[in-house]
Amino acid sequence: MSEHIEYEARTVRPYAVTGGRVRSARSDLPLEALVEALPDAVGSHGLTPEKRAIVQHAAHDYISVAELSALLHLPLGVIRILVSDMADQQLVRVHTSQPVEVNTGESPALSLSVLESVLNGISAL
Repeated sequence: MSEHIEYEARTVRPYAVTGGRVRSARSDLPLEALVEALPDAVGSHGLTPEKRAIVQHAAHDYISVAELSALLHLPLGVIRILVSDMADQQLVRVHTSQPVEVNTGESPALSLSVLESVLNGISAL
């Protein structure tokens, strides 16, 4: 019986942490996106334990979304939602190699051709 209760707690908790949301207002953050706590975030009051933990981990050094997921023992989707919310609240800054919200309509082939051009240019050096 206790295994069943423990399983339920693990499945309900992420749902409760995100308020039932499965997506954030921003596009999905890449696994490798780096999170940096902003100075005002460290002294913020009223943060949930999960958001407080994110601030603590990101306060001293950049930390990736994937690392936060592992350290907090929360699913990646939950961390993405929390970090997106925190970025909207200006508690953290997210650093990615691409803009976080990518809705350019570019085809993947175009992106691949740009990458190939860059690679060819580097090889020519």
